[in-house]
Amino acid sequence: MSVYILAALAAWISSQGAKYVFQVARTRSLADWRQLYTSGGMPSAHSATMVALTTVIGLKDGVETGLFGLSVLVTGIVMYDAVMVRRSSGLQGEALRELITEVKSTLKMAKVAKGHEPLEVLVGALLGGLVGYIVFLATI
Repeated sequence: MSVYILAALAAWISSQGAKYVFQVARTRSLADWRQLYTSGGMPSAHSATMVALTTVIGLKDGVETGLFGLSVLVTGIVMYDAVMVRRSSGLQGEALRELITEVKSTLKMAKVAKGHEPLEVLVGALLGGLVGYIVFLATI
């Protein structure tokens, strides 16, 4: 398997697993398996995945390459989007659900996908950097 795909996959699995562990610690229940595949929460799987990929590209191909520059740019966009755009739309979705409930509307409740708090993105990025570095070392 490609070291790039391996790093991204390992970071995604690690971050989704961490979400489950945090949820178990918070609720003291093993029942919430949704944490293994849902978006939002601590840490950001999107950030972890992209930073792991960017880390491997930088270590394997060099930080002077166009591919590394492109990866840094896309990673920044993903992280910005997680905090600013997805978080805002999640808050708006929650407000709409409250309004629908308050006015006793017959509209079907939409699913609300929350974005991330800045700390969740930061922790995801740190996890991704660590996972990317470990995967790189394990494959040289």
